[in-house]
Amino acid sequence: MPVAARARARIVQKEAGVVYGHAVALAVFRKLDPDLLVHGQSVGGWTGPQTVVLDIEGSARALLVGERTALNFMGRLSGIATLTATVVRLIEEAGGGAIVLDTRKTTPGLRDLEKAAVAAGGGTNHRRGLFDAILIKENHIAAAGGIAAAVERARTARPDLPLEVEVRNPEEIDQALAAGAPRLLLDNMTPDEIRAAVGQVAGRAELEVSGGLHPGNVVEYATIEGLDYVSIGALTHSAPNLDLSLLLERL
Repeated sequence: MPVAARARARIVQKEAGVVYGHAVALAVFRKLDPDLLVHGQSVGGWTGPQTVVLDIEGSARALLVGERTALNFMGRLSGIATLTATVVRLIEEAGGGAIVLDTRKTTPGLRDLEKAAVAAGGGTNHRRGLFDAILIKENHIAAAGGIAAAVERARTARPDLPLEVEVRNPEEIDQALAAGAPRLLLDNMTPDEIRAAVGQVAGRAELEVSGGLHPGNVVEYATIEGLDYVSIGALTHSAPNLDLSLLLERL
């Protein structure tokens, strides 16, 4: 390919969904061609097949070299945004009030991008790491010697951070409430167990459900009255790529 050859490339959506990752794709191409021209791009939201999501012009070499990397980023992030939008829509259509959260089950090195894709799909970001919120899980409870001890140590170390305790049964719910936990994560409970937990808590703490949630069962959980959040690791660890292609025209 001659160095001076120029081309125009259009990234086209091949299936319906929410496309996200334009900025990352452009960063890939601009790394190869700083003088890249952008003729247009889609603005988000649910769009259908054959939508031109990015229309760019530049060095033909740069466009060909960057094609797969740019599509890999956009396909991955768009898949996450699409799955999130699907879950949010299912819950809204069923009349559920629970907020959809992501988790830290992300691809190493891509957490910020994948969480941004969740937000683009209408979801809400949970904590990003161990630095911005405290979630006391079963291993922390075991290491600390109990829920009360774990909560006390966490409060002493970082009283400024939001705090949540993972609970698995009525006894642990009582212990977490007695320790003053403002938010409980109901882990791997059945819908009936969650309804019982809502009654037991009686508004004394926010309630989040997690464990094995996916589009096929999330509505059954998210429509339980009194539940505040559903956190879904599958949004980032199991989202299929959205199918996109790049069509090049030499100028």
